[in-house]
Amino acid sequence: MRMKNAQQKQLVNPAPNHIKAKEYQVISDILDSNSEIYDLAYNDLVKHPAKTKAGAKGMTAEQVVKAAIVKQKEGYSYEDLEFHLMDSDTCKDFLQIGIAQKGFKKSALCANIKSLSAETWEKINEALLAYSKQEGIEKGREVRIDCTVVESNIHDPHDSDLLWDCTRVLTRHLEFADESFSGLDIQYNNNTTRAKRRMTAIHYARTKKQRKPLYTDLLKVTTKTRNSAEKAVEALEELGPHIFEAQALAVDMKNVIQLTDQVIDQTKKRVFEGISVAASDKIVSIFEPHTDIIIKDRRETYFGHKICITGGKSNLILDCNILEGNPADSTLTQEMVDRQFDIYTRFPLKVSFDGGFASKNNLNDLKDRCIKDVCFSKKRGMDEKDMCRSRRVYKRLRNFRAGIESGISWLKRSFGLGVCIWKGLRSFRSYVWASIVAANLTTLARIRLTPAES
Repeated sequence: MRMKNAQQKQLVNPAPNHIKAKEYQVISDILDSNSEIYDLAYNDLVKHPAKTKAGAKGMTAEQVVKAAIVKQKEGYSYEDLEFHLMDSDTCKDFLQIGIAQKGFKKSALCANIKSLSAETWEKINEALLAYSKQEGIEKGREVRIDCTVVESNIHDPHDSDLLWDCTRVLTRHLEFADESFSGLDIQYNNNTTRAKRRMTAIHYARTKKQRKPLYTDLLKVTTKTRNSAEKAVEALEELGPHIFEAQALAVDMKNVIQLTDQVIDQTKKRVFEGISVAASDKIVSIFEPHTDIIIKDRRETYFGHKICITGGKSNLILDCNILEGNPADSTLTQEMVDRQFDIYTRFPLKVSFDGGFASKNNLNDLKDRCIKDVCFSKKRGMDEKDMCRSRRVYKRLRNFRAGIESGISWLKRSFGLGVCIWKGLRSFRSYVWASIVAANLTTLARIRLTPAES
């Protein structure tokens, strides 16, 4: 009979009978059965200890790895992760958080997760691939390779926006220096309002003739702020090396001044001299200066880093190569196959590529590596029988290659691989690999659960 309210709360909540709870249990079993994963994480945590108040002993290596998996798998912010680790019984069980423990603050979670390097995540992925080979899930004999772009978390890189960013960041540093070190007598004008108005006016200007005087004034304001910052750096350095806060601020300001010089130079060339700046020489963000300009298929322009992904027959991601610049796909063919040799100590038997990788030289190089069947989705003048043993094999491999597209889409939709929200190149690389490890663990868990659920 239905009741109006519960008479008494249960003392212990029953274990949830939900597919997600089962997935986390299987993921925990997989991680626990490969203890070298925690050894890898522990080495990074000891090498780069997080300065946090995460209890007397802090987070264990196991908890850091599992917290990162939860974050990437569920798409949580650090604040959301903090809440769910305190509120969710499933998350508590997964991270081995006891009843008497309070959980972890978002600052502790951030500092510890960021301590894990991209190289560590890559080795963790190799441990998972060794496990999948041992279990007969993935042997790396048939692979598919394609490229995509992971974007940086930046705004559109208009010259006016970059000049505005330089002005406001340098002004913020100047204000902080003036407030923190009263004896410096730093001379500067706060021109952020003026700079913002010029930037907004440039956005609404319809012609180049209208934009040029606005750019002239914006450059003038940015240059004045930059010169004031340079004088402030000299004053901070004169305080002596024993004042660490002043020296740290001076280093930060030097970095921003260097980026500001690049922005001013490229704006002058593009706006006033009509000179095109090469993508490799152009800076698109002072917050993420490592960001590359990626033009995909001569259509859309992305700002981030190009990555080349190798997928297996089991839908596991076998490898990921985070690239510098925007190299042509055709230059990556041999490298990606050689990386498979480094992982499995042998080349795959069948390899399927996107059309951009195709060339006769690449085909010959792959055949020299004793790869029996090679499929490029675009033939580029090559015959199907030259690539594969038969047309039937070629068509099957071409259809097999299409699966990597759905795998990339799944990584972007479900594991945050579309846009990296971590700051800095080191964190960018770690973010990409953490997403891939989380996806592979999810795939392994679902493969393990499929017979039991059917």
